[in-house]
Amino acid sequence: MLETDKIFAGSIPENYDRYMVPLIFEPYAADLARRAASLSPDTVLEIAAGTGAVTRILAPKLSADATYTVTDLNQPMLDYAASRQPPDSRIRWRQADALALPFENAAFDLVCCQFGVMFFPDRMSGYREARRVLKPGGHFLFNVWDRIEENIFAHDVTNALAEMFPDDPPRFLARTPHGYHDIALIRRDLEEAGFSHMTIETRAEQSRAPSPRLPAVAYCQGTLLRTEIEARDAEKLDAAIEHAASAIAARHGSGEVAAKIQAHVIMAVA
Repeated sequence: MLETDKIFAGSIPENYDRYMVPLIFEPYAADLARRAASLSPDTVLEIAAGTGAVTRILAPKLSADATYTVTDLNQPMLDYAASRQPPDSRIRWRQADALALPFENAAFDLVCCQFGVMFFPDRMSGYREARRVLKPGGHFLFNVWDRIEENIFAHDVTNALAEMFPDDPPRFLARTPHGYHDIALIRRDLEEAGFSHMTIETRAEQSRAPSPRLPAVAYCQGTLLRTEIEARDAEKLDAAIEHAASAIAARHGSGEVAAKIQAHVIMAVA
């Protein structure tokens, strides 16, 4: 992962929530919230909360006396998440680095994270921090994307941009969001960090959009692909979107489109 792979600022938070959340994140947010609520936690920490896709679904499922601490490294993402959340005295918003959490030992029953650990510069430090702030027997619940070839629109966009920039193809999607998909490696990392009783489930869903252009806009404007495209040619963002849309249309049709997305869901006990 590059240092720039974790800077979600400018218009990216709004575009991320507007396009990416309904395109690929909502079904996994609902799944993660369901699993989290089934544990009946009293104290919850969400790390790398992004624009609050999980927060909006999980908060209503928690008990009236629960506390829910929602964090993200990027203040603009956290601000946007807070702006989308109905008033709730149980929720505490806090900017925090998952590799150096500003919380006491054994403070939470549950630590959850939707598609965030791939962005950790040092995953072992992040895992050890999650375990440190969990109570004995507490749960660490998170998900990661499977390899990019199992996530069709992401793969289509990546390939289209490689055609457009053959000398220096933008590889953000393959490198970071889809760069930590090896189940054996994930299990070894968690064991080394001190977790036990792990379960890993691979879950396929469908990504749906009303037109081929929406996934192209979502990935090119709502992720850090935008930064990579503009770094190569600041004038070619619109052209990149159109080229990606054409590639998706060629493969999936010009009307409503649907394609497979796939992720691993991990539960580990502290």
